Parts: sequence; C-alpha cells; structure tokens
Amino acid sequence: MEKWNQTSSDFILLGLLPPNQTGLLLLLLIMVVFFLAFFGNSTMIYLICVDVRLHTPMYFLLSQLSLTDLIYISTTIPKMAFNFLSGEKSMSFLACGIQMWFFSTMACSEGLLLASMAYDRFVAICHPLHYSIRMSKRMCVEMITGSWILGSINSLAHTVYALHMPYCRSRAIKHFFCDISAILPLACMDTWVYEYIVFVSTILFLLFPFLGITASYGRVLLAVFHMHSKEGRKKAFTTCSTHLTVVTLYYVPLIYTYLRPRNFRSPTGDKILAVFYSILTPMFNPIIYSLRNKEVLGAMKRVLGKLHVL
Repeated sequence: MEKWNQTSSDFILLGLLPPNQTGLLLLLLIMVVFFLAFFGNSTMIYLICVDVRLHTPMYFLLSQLSLTDLIYISTTIPKMAFNFLSGEKSMSFLACGIQMWFFSTMACSEGLLLASMAYDRFVAICHPLHYSIRMSKRMCVEMITGSWILGSINSLAHTVYALHMPYCRSRAIKHFFCDISAILPLACMDTWVYEYIVFVSTILFLLFPFLGITASYGRVLLAVFHMHSKEGRKKAFTTCSTHLTVVTLYYVPLIYTYLRPRNFRSPTGDKILAVFYSILTPMFNPIIYSLRNKEVLGAMKRVLGKLHVL
C-alpha cells in the first residue's frame, strides 16, 4: 500500500461497506434506496412539468429540490457500488475533484432551495394578499438561479483550494466519496485556515438558512393558530410539518458534521451521518411530499388516468 501511495496520484476510497456478504446485502439495500430515490424524484419533476395545476412557485421550487436530489445520489452511489463490486477502489485526481464539486454544489444549493421554500410558505400563510407580488414568477426564477449560482461558486472555490493542497501522506480517503473534510487529513500542510473557511461556509449556507427557516415557521405557526378556517389550518399544518420533516433530515446531519472540530469527529461517524443526507434524504423527499400532499396525489391520478386512456 505504501508503495502504491508513493507512485500514484490517484486517491483510494475505502468505502462504506465491509467486503463480505453483509456488505453485499447492505449494498443491495442501498441500491433499492437509490432506485426509489431516482424514480421518486424523476416522477416528481415529470408531474410538476406536465400538470398545469402544479405550475406554482412552491412546486417549481420543489422540482429543483428533486433535481438536486437526483444529482446528489447519482454523484456518489453508482461509484460506490462499482468500487464494491469490482474491488477497484482507486479514483483519479480529476474524477475526485469533479465528484467533490458536484456534491458540494448540491449540498449548498439544496440548503438555499429549502430556505426559499420556507420563505414561500411564510408569505403564502402570513401575507396571502401580497403573495402574487412577493413570489412572482420572476422572484421564483431569481431564487432558483441564485441558489444554483451561489452553490456552484462556493463549491468551485473549495474544490480548487482542496485540489491545490500538497498530499504527501497516504491517499486513502476514509469515506465512500470524495468529501472535502475527509481529504484534509491527507494534506502535508497545516489546514487550519481552510478548515476555518469550511466552518464559515457551513454557517453561511447551512446554519443561517436553517435558523431562518426555524424563525419563519415559528411565525407561520402563530399565524396558523389564529386562522378561523379549520380546513385552512389543517392544510397549513400539513404543508409546514412536511417541509419541517425534510429540513430536519437534511440540515441536522450536515450541520453536525461540518461544524464540529476535527478532534471531535471520526471517519465512521461522518460516513453514518453522510448516509442520512446523501442517501436517505433524496429517497424520503419525494415520498414525504407526495404522500402528504393532496395536490401532488391529484396530479398523479390525472396523469395515470390519461395514460390509461391512451
């Protein structure tokens, strides 16, 4: 191993699963989750595109959330499955950088999209008369574009910096994908400045949006309690609880992972937390938004009805 590390510029992904029958069973389970997530998010995007009743700011934002989840799982799981089945754990320097950029972009963009969705619900419930103005088509497009651009720029800066660090130790990454925090221990230089930058980025792209979402839903709950319509109150609670479930599953593991100092982290713990936000959350999102949303279920029935007629 040492000889290989000294003569190759490739990284080695040590992976998530043990190389035995237990690992194979877990891989099969993960692949089931992968296909469920892929099918669920693809279906959500298709429904929002073809059903006119879902052409609203909330569902346009939801379609972008599904798109980020699709790219999320496609960035990590196929490579992890290939490495496990083939026994080939190496990953080129360039491929590692590309995976790192895509993964970081999706992480930042999804965090901003969830915050945009929270703002949409806040305006819809607390300022319904101003909704068409505050959440116009132009505003929605700007939110979506801003989320993708800011996520891409932030990710590009981190990726370029990480790949320009000198690596003179073992190139074995104790993770199942090229995660920035997992690569830092391999650098043969003091990385405290870069770790501080990662800390600041986590606050800006994850913690602040999470606090903003929490505050907005606190205000929403107060407004819901004062609603006179029982049906409107029930619908608002359903929408808010659905979004809060998604937010908790996504933000909490990510924030806990990247805000902790390196001394308080372990490779095993980071990999377990990564399973939640990179594998399970993309599967849960379409399930939560469809099963608890009458409008999405209605769109699904209408589309299936048209296909049945054909």
